[in-house]
Amino acid sequence: MLPDTKPVTILSESECWRLLSTVSLGRLVTTADGEPAIFPVNFVVQHRTILFRTAEGTKLAGTAINKQVLFEADGHTLSEGWSVIMKGDARTPHTDDDIHDAEHAGLHPWTATPKPHFVRIRPLRITGRRFTFGPESAF
Repeated sequence: MLPDTKPVTILSESECWRLLSTVSLGRLVTTADGEPAIFPVNFVVQHRTILFRTAEGTKLAGTAINKQVLFEADGHTLSEGWSVIMKGDARTPHTDDDIHDAEHAGLHPWTATPKPHFVRIRPLRITGRRFTFGPESAF
């Protein structure tokens, strides 16, 4: 590690959004039947929100019942990694304009199953950290 490099750096909100725009797999954290539940989702960033698609089921029901969710995504290289966590409100688009906007976000299901429902997470708080990999510091 370089002398002026910190092993952990807090990311700005703009940097969090920039990094989220570079990946397409994240994790949705919600509740299902009163229990915490986590689901991998492919997503896109659109208008500083997270947009994903889903079928009928636990993810859709969980976001309808418990609108406040957490979303996490991360990435890494050989020398560093990052993690962004967003607390937000999850909603399904209802107006024609909102649905049209979601349909033109370039978001396609990864699996060969119908996922006709969009869910948009509007941020309440977004935080991130960058981690520089290396040996444990003596400090």
